[in-house]
Amino acid sequence: MPNKIQKKVEAVFNSANMQQRRPALKAHNESNIPGVYVIGDLAGAPVIKLAMAQGFDVIEHIAAKPDARTGQPDGYDVMIVGAGAAGLNAALAAKEKGLRSVVLEKSKVANTIEDFPEGKWVYAEPDAAPPKGKLWLDGARKEDLLARWHQIVNKNDLDVRTQEGIKSLERLEDRSFRVVSEKGEYHARRVVLATGQRGNPRKLDVPGEDQEWVYHRLYSPRHYKDEDILVVGGGNSAVEAALTLSEQNRVRLCHRGDDFPLIFKGNAEKLKKAVADKKIEVMLNSQVREFSDKHAAIEIEREGKKQPATVPCDHAFVLIGAELPVKFLKSLGLKLENEWTGNLGRATALTLITLAGLWILGGHAEAAGSSFGFLPRWLGAVAALTGLGALIVSGRRGDRYSWLGVSFLAFYTVYGVKVGAGNEFWPYRDWGYKTLSFFNRPWSFWYTVLYTLTMTVFGIQALKRWGLDRRDKFQIWRYISLLSFQWIFFFLIPEFLFQWAVRYQWVGARLASNPQFAGQAWRSYGIVYAWPLFFYTFFGDPHKIWVVWGLLLSFVLIPIFVLWHGKRYCSWICGCGGLAETLGDRWRHLAPKGPTSIKWEWMNLAVLGAAAVVTAMMILRDSIGFLRHPTVWGLETYHLFADVWLVGILPVTLYPFLGGKIWCRYWCPLAKLMHLISKAYTKAGISRYRIVSNDKCITCMECSRNCLVGIDVMSFALRQEPITNANSSCIGCGVCVSICPMDVLSFGTLKAPGLVQIGNAGLQ
Repeated sequence: MPNKIQKKVEAVFNSANMQQRRPALKAHNESNIPGVYVIGDLAGAPVIKLAMAQGFDVIEHIAAKPDARTGQPDGYDVMIVGAGAAGLNAALAAKEKGLRSVVLEKSKVANTIEDFPEGKWVYAEPDAAPPKGKLWLDGARKEDLLARWHQIVNKNDLDVRTQEGIKSLERLEDRSFRVVSEKGEYHARRVVLATGQRGNPRKLDVPGEDQEWVYHRLYSPRHYKDEDILVVGGGNSAVEAALTLSEQNRVRLCHRGDDFPLIFKGNAEKLKKAVADKKIEVMLNSQVREFSDKHAAIEIEREGKKQPATVPCDHAFVLIGAELPVKFLKSLGLKLENEWTGNLGRATALTLITLAGLWILGGHAEAAGSSFGFLPRWLGAVAALTGLGALIVSGRRGDRYSWLGVSFLAFYTVYGVKVGAGNEFWPYRDWGYKTLSFFNRPWSFWYTVLYTLTMTVFGIQALKRWGLDRRDKFQIWRYISLLSFQWIFFFLIPEFLFQWAVRYQWVGARLASNPQFAGQAWRSYGIVYAWPLFFYTFFGDPHKIWVVWGLLLSFVLIPIFVLWHGKRYCSWICGCGGLAETLGDRWRHLAPKGPTSIKWEWMNLAVLGAAAVVTAMMILRDSIGFLRHPTVWGLETYHLFADVWLVGILPVTLYPFLGGKIWCRYWCPLAKLMHLISKAYTKAGISRYRIVSNDKCITCMECSRNCLVGIDVMSFALRQEPITNANSSCIGCGVCVSICPMDVLSFGTLKAPGLVQIGNAGLQ
């Protein structure tokens, strides 16, 4: 049973993983092994220019270290593995910095580009970013680019050793490395992996696939004439190969899916025409089972039944993408992102021991009538520290469940105490709130201070990452907006300015002297927080000014805002969304993805329904007597689950494991209300909000990877289908627009003349 529970938990956490996972990296692209850096395609650089930049930057970082140079005469300061764009630019930078380096390449220099079809154009995107380093890059045919690169390698006398892959990597006691290659042994102070992943084509793993007439790359398509050719795959590479080969051959395209959802719009139109002209035979819902004697055995599914078929093929091209060299990386000791190692049961036990220790420390064991009265408080302190310490130690050893336990303890304490003195969650009841209240200020005040400072510190980091570093005015203003709303409307006004407005009668003598208004500073959160996020807008003895404003904000201003901006309230204004966009930003790539994770979004509709029902019961309870007791129960239940667990403990605990938008995406009733309004506007054809795309997508997946609400942005971009709130839960953060290296995405309206382009360089 425990193993089954752990597997189900891991299935939820693994929902964040995309098809192409990456090594887990820290600052400056350093891996989990100190001194080993990963750059280029393997580290998520989606285009050549950005891979070159990583190579340049990592050497700048290494060269600045006091121990950058090895003390051994036969050793290297930097061992670079891989002679692609990132590796060559790193070698050039090392040469420039006076670092002794060697480049080992298991195949050829720039092997990925060498494998491009003849005459293929190589782009130098993004245009706004100038190339870093000495490696030349401009838009050119692959042959011209390769010639320039070989010239640069020779001119700079780089020590590049081809046909020599590495076999093992050992970290020595002096923190240097022994590297064993296919041809020798090396000693290096640091190692930079720039191997890429496109040199590892994915295979079908069927009999006969290793025959010489079955290929996993297409080099010279026009060399084939009047032959039977089978192309396997459903992506752009397979479709483009089939289209090119069909000009002089009889081509069949075998694809296991029932459509081609991830190909460019232009490719889809060309394929449709080629099929109509009978140049290509498309075999959908089909899979190759065996290659033999210039034939392929294929299994085709029709109307739920699988039928065998045999097709002739002089040549077969299996073009189903590349895969991460997991076995190779693991052999070197590298960890991948979001690896769930450890033991859930042990972490749960240690978490409970910590909480039990806090219960004893709080004096509950000594309470009259307690069966544990013999346990002294100091023992509770020891138990709590032991449990927490064990979690941290096992977490540092790689147990992610232990870090989950630490995160839960932190935010269970923060929110479980915040509910108020005497109402604290176990084990803090009757002592937690008092303990965390100091300098004559309650814990609720210090919670707001902590929240605001946390948003500020991590918000500045996110502002730098998405705004300043990219010179993106959209992101700069977005983070300025989030921090400004937090400081002004969610800290200064409720904690200071409201009281001053009453004391100095800034709101007028009549309101200032009205105890119904003056005694409820907490209602000033409702200036920006609309119902049902600010759940108590219409009950709890509000002054009529709050009721009028609540109605205006929730049912007039928010719908108008949504008409123009969709759910951008979540990513520009809201304090809950603000914490997710700041503290949670570093884990945004861990947002759950895929159809199953989208189905989970029904939960915020349930919370919205519960909020509406309880609100209606509160309004009607005085006139309908039998509602009084159910209303009290409903209010307490909603407060416990929505206001404490779903908005506080669970989502913030899960930030480092499922990204920052758990509350906003799955439980926030206001987000769901705005979603429904925006969806209705879109279907009515009056919405002014959408994200549009052009035809330049290169399927790098950066947009989908960094979407905090798990939208498969790339699939929309490939189909050039607008992203709206009718087909997604988009919150308008614009990170997908900002991160795209090809400027594919932009914000637009339903009317073409009204497009507003937002690129990596900012507003245009």
